[in-house]
This record gives sequence, structure tokens and C-alpha cells, in this order.
Amino acid sequence: MFIDFNKTFIIAELSCNHVQDLSIAKETIYAIKESGADAVKLQTYTPDTMTIDSKKDYFMIKQDTLWDGKTFYDLYKEAYTPWEWHYELKELTEKLDMVFFSTPSNKDSVDFLEELNIPIYKIASFEITDIPLIEYVASKQKPIILSTGIAALSDIEDAINACKRMGNNNFILLKCTSAYPAPFEEMNLKTIPNLSETFNCPVGLSDHTLGISVPIAAVALGAKLIEKHFILSKDLPSHDKEFSLEPYEFKEMVKAIREVEKALGNVCYDLNEKTKKSREFSRSLFVVKDIKEGDVFTEENIKSIRPGYGLHPKYFKDILGKRAKFNLEKGTPLFWDMIF
Repeated sequence: MFIDFNKTFIIAELSCNHVQDLSIAKETIYAIKESGADAVKLQTYTPDTMTIDSKKDYFMIKQDTLWDGKTFYDLYKEAYTPWEWHYELKELTEKLDMVFFSTPSNKDSVDFLEELNIPIYKIASFEITDIPLIEYVASKQKPIILSTGIAALSDIEDAINACKRMGNNNFILLKCTSAYPAPFEEMNLKTIPNLSETFNCPVGLSDHTLGISVPIAAVALGAKLIEKHFILSKDLPSHDKEFSLEPYEFKEMVKAIREVEKALGNVCYDLNEKTKKSREFSRSLFVVKDIKEGDVFTEENIKSIRPGYGLHPKYFKDILGKRAKFNLEKGTPLFWDMIF
């Protein structure tokens, strides 16, 4: 896999947040770098690679989305990224030491992206049922990110089998909820480890919720990749601004993810040096009243107290009733050589 999964791979989705202005697109990429992302993702389509220009009711958006009232064609006409921009945006992204890749929409867009020599492909949620497109992308033998926003389990299986038929086993699944913005109660992040176990592959999250809590939780549940929309400012008239992060928010998300990665660590029961030192604050057995040679140890003259310099408290009952070998002063940690 091209992606290094020793850390979470964090993708900033540019989408239509450039509002058809190349200078804003470039400024956004600079801000993405500053925010700590690993990659910039575009969407490579035109209205005609996505749909047809029709006013028939089938082609009207009316699903209680941010885009209701438009036709698919008109929406994509307003939102697409001009293909001629890709050259400059790729050059800038790679100059800033980030990965540049895209979501193709048909065979022509795949061929175009092959000319650009992009290192990764993403299949969008709404294309996961387009098996011929997936097969064509998979035939390029590059890593494929498969988003599962509208997919039933059988759709995921079909998409994976399409990749495998082309000899491409280099894929990652993205848990996704295709609602814009996505409600928290519909995220079902517990699906992430189940997807990984079911299909024996890395799994990430394509997130359209508001805020940054869901991606952070996803990483804690094993997500290896996070994709989130990025916008310079929500004052821009973008169709995707409602579920996009501004630079300061994205930066906070990256910071929190990196902290969670450190905190997750590994399965470990060994004590490091700091922890061993901290054990001095634990309890142990101490003499709490002056004891003379031959006196019996009782619950009155020895106790389990902090700090942890004496015998383990688990020996307390074993010592009761035994006698002191010599005089013991109050405040002395108790050891076996003091007891007979």
C-alpha cells in the first residue's frame, strides 16, 4: 500500500470549496499543508461525466439535502474542478510534500489522471455500484480507496471482488454516512473494526459530520485513514461549506488525532521507569507504633500505608501474629528479615 499506516493518513478534500477560483484553490492547498494533512484530494468530473442535462423529475435533487431544487447537471456545473487546474494543483501539492490524488467519474477521467500519474484512486460512495468503473480503476494497479456511504454489504463485496478480478488487492474501505451534514447518531463507528475483520483490509472514515469529534473517535476504533472536507472560510459561497472544516478546525483535528495515536500505543503490561518510580506512591507495610524485640505484630502496630518502600500489602495477614526480631521504630518499612 502506498499509504504508510504507521500513522493515520489524513486527507483534506478540496471538493468544490475553491468556488471556481484557481487562486482560492491554491491558497487552500497552502492552508491544508499548514493544517498538517498528508494529502489533498480532488474530484475529477464534469457535468457530462456525471449525468445528463435534463429537467425531468428524475434529475431534480429533492432528498432534503443542501442542494435541493437544483438538477444534478446544474449542481455539478457549479461545483466541478476544471481539469486544466489539475496540473498546477498537483505540482503545488507535491512541492509542499503532500500526496495529490482524485476521485474519477468515468473512464476518460481515469485516463486523464493516469496522464498525471496520480499514486492513489478513490471511488466515491455513489460510484461503489459502478463495477465497470471500479474494474477499470483497479486495472491501473494502484491503491484504491473505496467509500461505502450507500453500500449494502453485498455492494462492498462486489466492489472488492471487482478489484481482485483485476489482480489488485491494494484497497482500503472507508466507513461513510452519505448525508450532508451527517447526523452523529447515524455514524455507527463500531462498524469500522467489523469492516476490517470482515474483509481483512485497512479501514478508514470519510466524515461529513460537523466538528472533529467523530474522526478522533474513529482513530481510537482503528481507522487508518481520515478524510474530511477543507474550506478556507465558511464565508465562501461553496455548496459543501456546511460540513467542511476551516483551517483552525482541521489543524485541531490533526493535533488531536496525533495525540490519540500516541495514547493508543500498544498492548503493554510492562512498567516503564516512570511507572516504577511512581510505585513509590503506592501502599506497603510499615511499622506505625514503636515495637520492641519479641513483640507480636498486630493490626495496631503495622499497617498498609503510603509510600511503597516496604513489603507488599498482600503479606499483611501472613505477618500478623509473628514477632519482631529486634526493636523497630515507628515509620520503618517492614521487611522479612525483621520477622520471625
